[in-house]
Amino acid sequence: MWLASQLDEDERARVMDALPSETRAIVAQGLAYPEYSAGRMMARELVAVPAYWTVGETVDYLRAAQSIPDEFYDLYVVDPRHRPIGKVGLARLVRCKRPQRLRDIMDDENLTVPVTADREEVAFLFRQQDLVSAPVVDGAGRLVGVITIDDVVDVIDEEAADDMLRLAGVPDTDLYRAVKDTVRSRIPWLLVNMCTAIVASSVIGIFEHTLEQIVALAVLMPIVAGLGGNAGTQTLAVAVRSLATKELDADNALQVIGKEVLVGFINGIVIACLIGPVAWYWFGQPAIGLVIGAALVFNLLIAGLMGSLIPLTLEKFDVDPAVASSIFLTMCTDSLGFFAFLGLATLILL
Repeated sequence: MWLASQLDEDERARVMDALPSETRAIVAQGLAYPEYSAGRMMARELVAVPAYWTVGETVDYLRAAQSIPDEFYDLYVVDPRHRPIGKVGLARLVRCKRPQRLRDIMDDENLTVPVTADREEVAFLFRQQDLVSAPVVDGAGRLVGVITIDDVVDVIDEEAADDMLRLAGVPDTDLYRAVKDTVRSRIPWLLVNMCTAIVASSVIGIFEHTLEQIVALAVLMPIVAGLGGNAGTQTLAVAVRSLATKELDADNALQVIGKEVLVGFINGIVIACLIGPVAWYWFGQPAIGLVIGAALVFNLLIAGLMGSLIPLTLEKFDVDPAVASSIFLTMCTDSLGFFAFLGLATLILL
């Protein structure tokens, strides 16, 4: 089914026509589900047994059946409507005596996955509940498939790689794509970045007179921007990952933001105490050390605030934080950092 989903319509039609009718129906049903849903991930080969069977009947069935999967972890106990009501692990099954009923030994904690659930939600459920497998049910609650841990590991790897690419402004791996397609996918975010860079440049332009009189400020400006950007990226990486793993949400957002602001403030004080004396010695003016130190404290505080607040805001408006966060973060740390640095310099040095 995965291969069929990667083909264009004409090629897919030719492949489907060549499949046996039973296989074609299964593939067509799978392709009808949303692209990144549990329905696309699940396997249809599973073992479902009624609750009134004994362990002996179940073992005999497994030995005689020709259509059971080659590898499986759990047997799913279903009611007469084929809705899962529990499961029995293979290890437990082989340790129980033959006369015991499945209803007496099954695990009745009924964790099911809707067939339309997003694959990230499935991965989160497996991670939170330490699952090895989980049944997939349709809208009526009937058992239609199973998802196993090996499928989820693949999803986690793909999502991690996808987030890494998106943080860099690259929407998809394009190692083997044509040049024009690669350019078309990357240029939009570069244009957005250009606009945010113009905003930062405009802030510098406001203090053109200050820069003309104190050239040392131009030498120190990259330090303010670079440290603010790096500090913000650290916070941003933690926030985006926490959103992806559901560890960060509206309930603990204020606590996380407060922590990151405090961390930024403390880091700013430490860095200011180190770079301030260096700037003083470099240019022979203690006021310059004071200005860059105060600007760094402010900018690292802003980096902690914006690095956590921007992803949360984008998530609230259904925008992927991994794609757009870094651009807006850079705009904030550069613009506000330059404004604080040059503004303080104007007030103190002129």
